[in-house]
Amino acid sequence: MADQPTTAEPVRARLSPRKKQQISRGVQYAILVVALVVVALYADWGSLAQNFAKADVAEQALPDLFTIALRNTIIYAAGGFIFAFVLGLLLALMRISQVRPYRWIALLYIEIFRGLPALLIFLMITFLPLALPGFEVPFGTYGQGILGLGLVGAAYQAEVFRAGLQAVPKGQTEAARSLGMSASRAQVTVVIPQAVRMVIPPTTNQFVSLLKDSSLVLFLGVSGEYVELAKFGNDLASQYANATPIMVAGVTYLIVTIPLGYLASRLEGRKGRNR
Repeated sequence: MADQPTTAEPVRARLSPRKKQQISRGVQYAILVVALVVVALYADWGSLAQNFAKADVAEQALPDLFTIALRNTIIYAAGGFIFAFVLGLLLALMRISQVRPYRWIALLYIEIFRGLPALLIFLMITFLPLALPGFEVPFGTYGQGILGLGLVGAAYQAEVFRAGLQAVPKGQTEAARSLGMSASRAQVTVVIPQAVRMVIPPTTNQFVSLLKDSSLVLFLGVSGEYVELAKFGNDLASQYANATPIMVAGVTYLIVTIPLGYLASRLEGRKGRNR
């Protein structure tokens, strides 16, 4: 006779994988519901609203929230992105160059600026006038913020471009050379445009990262008409002894970053379907 399951056999061992998954999901949902109930019952919603969502304090942020803070945040981020885009592309080309010193220089830059905290870079920029007497970053405070974001962003953007350049089939370059193009012209007119199109989704994510990192500009000691969202919210929060301005600044960041993140996801999905 064939062996029959004994009554001592664990019930779990006789469950199908689908049933086990359903039980596991049900347990997770139950834990989530319990956690939400506990938060709803024990949170002091009145105190939270008073400290993080006070309407009259939020009104004090307008219209400077958009006309100064958001405007400056976009200026810092967009300027840093353009700087990082150009320098990152140059570093990527150096990184895959056949000239060994170029590869060493690019690798050293990328490893240093990816390894250092971005905050440290901004603090170093504040000491540039002491280290280089008479030197001034062009465009003043805006230039310092763009420089800091660009230097950090270029290290990451270089690796994005390198992946894109190496993903372009070598046959594209060979075909261009067979038409009489020089190596440099083939790189500029054939390889680089294709690589840029390939890396649009991660490049969009890079811009979102720079937009958030623009909050580090506050460590440059900005004030007045140069403040960005984080500094603006922090200053108002200190003035009114209330966290509502910080929450308002955070929501403003989300208004910009969530659509950009969604756009990057859509572009990535379209790229995957076109492969």
